[in-house]
Amino acid sequence: MKRFFLIAFCIISVLILLSSAACASSLFKNYGRIEPNGVVTSAFEKYQVNPKYSYFISGSEVYPNAIIGLDKAYALEPDLWKPVEMTPKKLRELVQYMHDKVTALGFGLTLHGFVMLDDKGKQIGVWYSILEAKTSLKMKDDHTVVIITPDVDTYLKHEDSRRIHIR
Repeated sequence: MKRFFLIAFCIISVLILLSSAACASSLFKNYGRIEPNGVVTSAFEKYQVNPKYSYFISGSEVYPNAIIGLDKAYALEPDLWKPVEMTPKKLRELVQYMHDKVTALGFGLTLHGFVMLDDKGKQIGVWYSILEAKTSLKMKDDHTVVIITPDVDTYLKHEDSRRIHIR
């Protein structure tokens, strides 16, 4: 009898594990990735605009929380991102403002470039921000992508803690 319950317990455990794995994979279905990339960092810091990308910013127009370049073959949702007619001059201005902001915070924050990959691992764009600017990327269909904007207080968190340390 003990053996029967042990076998039944093992079978039920395996079934629960398999159904949990199936649920987890369906929850994360269609999600892309954002991965650090030195070439992208360098391109932003050299103010190189890719003509194949549409550019957008999140946050303040003076101190953006993030800049993204999205392949023109894709539509972006939601409309929280502000489109920018990007030129090398405009990119230089935005990147320098962002550098000035993180330098003023005095916490050793640095800006980084990232590649944005769809759910199949294909590069669909680039991202530039501090590491603390969190996001997620989900493919709605073959040509629509949802990119969540970073928190509104991306820099504010560091400004608040700077005020605390100065006092």
